[in-house]
Amino acid sequence: MTTKGDGPGVRRSCEPGKGCVLRSLPAGLVLAAIVTAVPPSGLGAQALDPTRPPDSDARPPNPEAIPRPTTTAVRAVGRIAVDGQLDEAAWSAAELLSGFLQSQPRPGMPASERTVVRVLYDDDYIYVGAICYDTDPSKMFSPGFDQDFDTHNSDVFGVSFDPYLDRKNAFMFATNPSGALFDAQAFDNSRLINRAWEGVVHVRTAAHDSGWTAEFAIPLTTLRFKGSEGEQSWGINFLRRVRRRNEESYWAPMHRYHRVHTMSLAGTIQGLTGLKQGRNLSLKPFALASRGWGSLRPVEQHDLAGDGGVDLKWGVTSRMTLDLTYRTDFSQVEVDEEQVNLTRFSLFFPEKRDFFMENAGVFAFGDVSLQNYRLGSSPRDFSLFYSRRIGLLPNGQPAPMIGGGRVTGTAGGLEIGLLDMQTEADSGAPGENFALARVKKNLGSAQVGAVFINREITSAASTGFNRSYGADLSLRLFDHLFVNTYAAATDEGTGAGDNTIGNVLLAWRDRVLDISGFVKRVGDGFDPGVGFIRRNGVRQAYATLGAHPQPRFASLQELNPFIEGNFVEDRDGVLDTRELSAGLEAEFLSGAQANIGATQTYERLTVPFRVSATATVQPGEYEYREASGGFQSDQSRPFSLGARGSYGSFYDGTKRSGRANLRWLPNHHFSVDASAERNNVRLPATAFNADVFRARFRYAHSTRVFASALVQYNAAGDELSVNARLNYIHAPLSDFFLVFTERRNVETGQLLDRLITAKVTRLLAF
Repeated sequence: MTTKGDGPGVRRSCEPGKGCVLRSLPAGLVLAAIVTAVPPSGLGAQALDPTRPPDSDARPPNPEAIPRPTTTAVRAVGRIAVDGQLDEAAWSAAELLSGFLQSQPRPGMPASERTVVRVLYDDDYIYVGAICYDTDPSKMFSPGFDQDFDTHNSDVFGVSFDPYLDRKNAFMFATNPSGALFDAQAFDNSRLINRAWEGVVHVRTAAHDSGWTAEFAIPLTTLRFKGSEGEQSWGINFLRRVRRRNEESYWAPMHRYHRVHTMSLAGTIQGLTGLKQGRNLSLKPFALASRGWGSLRPVEQHDLAGDGGVDLKWGVTSRMTLDLTYRTDFSQVEVDEEQVNLTRFSLFFPEKRDFFMENAGVFAFGDVSLQNYRLGSSPRDFSLFYSRRIGLLPNGQPAPMIGGGRVTGTAGGLEIGLLDMQTEADSGAPGENFALARVKKNLGSAQVGAVFINREITSAASTGFNRSYGADLSLRLFDHLFVNTYAAATDEGTGAGDNTIGNVLLAWRDRVLDISGFVKRVGDGFDPGVGFIRRNGVRQAYATLGAHPQPRFASLQELNPFIEGNFVEDRDGVLDTRELSAGLEAEFLSGAQANIGATQTYERLTVPFRVSATATVQPGEYEYREASGGFQSDQSRPFSLGARGSYGSFYDGTKRSGRANLRWLPNHHFSVDASAERNNVRLPATAFNADVFRARFRYAHSTRVFASALVQYNAAGDELSVNARLNYIHAPLSDFFLVFTERRNVETGQLLDRLITAKVTRLLAF
């Protein structure tokens, strides 16, 4: 599918009076001098067949052993029009950056399609222009105009900046042939990715007979760096993805288990002079009107209501940012997806509110997740700070927030995060204050940190507090070994029980091996009031061994056989849970995936638990087995399909589970994602089904106008829910939202809850 950018670059347009203007030119026009200036030969010049196995006597180089590339920045002369054309004279003075090498499917080999990049800068912007050549432009694939699109299922050009050259933290920007923008922050050398971060960025693309062109103008005020009149050097890297070949290539090459924001492997851009940070002060007021109905909504919320508030962002220093919010509102956020829970533990729902997602990596403490590592645990098992405990009542309804503030950044060699939020009393719940302090220190390849969290009731009618505190250490050795350990405790003033937790994790990942293991101990009195813990009063041990060979078969990209074991004991050393698993995962050159696996589980229950509204599992010892398999087709096609099924025993009964999902993408304006999940459980006393059906519709008129709807049916409660949103980006980082949400009982037709909200925001930069 060939596409062409038709909007002024996502939610961004150039500010008046700056050295960047927007204008529209024919999308197929690319200056002949730019094209002919590109050398016709070199590492990336010839079209290769990435699906052809390399010759037996040709050993691809180790991409990470190649010296990191360096380029020199060139100051732009005259205005740069962000139109995807690169036809200003200034572009011809910039250094040509090419010679991209694959990270997949053939690591270390030249990219199959040539990519040529140029970088310019002036007093206000840094500009990146890329010509992404393609020998068959008709096969370029773009999922559409959506903001923060799925970069793994699209043709992509991307860039990452490390303005402090600390080789750890990055700002990342990417676009597809439609001109959609993906932006994010990365921390700790890609260990934590903040996809919720948004900055003012201008991007435009144009398709042509030779491929497509991408042009970025990134305001210096969007980035964080140390302003100076002298010369600076930044870390930088570029990504090119050709989706129909499932190919990724980089200017500073790396293996497939790293990403463009892995800044320890990035190149360098030097010669940046006279850069000034500016005030970095902005206000974002909002106003909204809403009306609610339904039997579950309090009567006082049935009338038309209005509200307003404001957010402030100030770059206190080049490395420290203050965020303040008053009358914080998240009415535009999409509702949670329904989940089926057949376990005796609480479900983890991801955070979706922008204020808490931004810079979330600074505050993270607990179990970690690493891309391309199998670790046996994640923040879904334990997080000392779980922001959904702020501003959400136990029934899932929002609690009104008076406001709060956040300070994030570095000072004196320390990475600092401070957060304070205040909620109002509502629906019988008292007003509360939530305070958090997080500090980290880099010591070479190690990072040490500490955290303190306080939750305290502030209503006069009641009192109470919950405090958490801890320390952690992360360490990288020999390029492939990751070590993480932490210890924490909680305090509610009662002094009852063991209120501590501790964990040690070791993980090794190289081109072939994936080995990890951890030991964890959780006290029975450990209760993080602003955190999430799946189970306490246990001792846990986990280990896994896996391999990632890349067989030279025409259709296979990688195989991943693995085994893993998980053992959980109670505080007396008696085995509670044992899970032994083995599996085989396969990834194909097309991007399709398939897997099979088998699991043997032992569970000892000391108390009964309800697995559904009509079924209870009684105390006892249970041992059961399950086999599973699944596949996902190539998602770069207009129609893709995935399915997963499992069958086996379940406590003293049986369980059959199946899930199917499909995606239809007829063009880059419209998409449909639908899924159906069925769990058929048979126990001696009863049998039941746990079914969830979901459909998500998206329409993007351009990079500034979006509509979406999420429709869900949960058979367990016989409830149908709808969440529909219209979003118009009327100015940079300024939105109008119209949101409709409804829950209804299908059998009776009873309206449980309905809310209609109109909200407008406006960014004011100073």
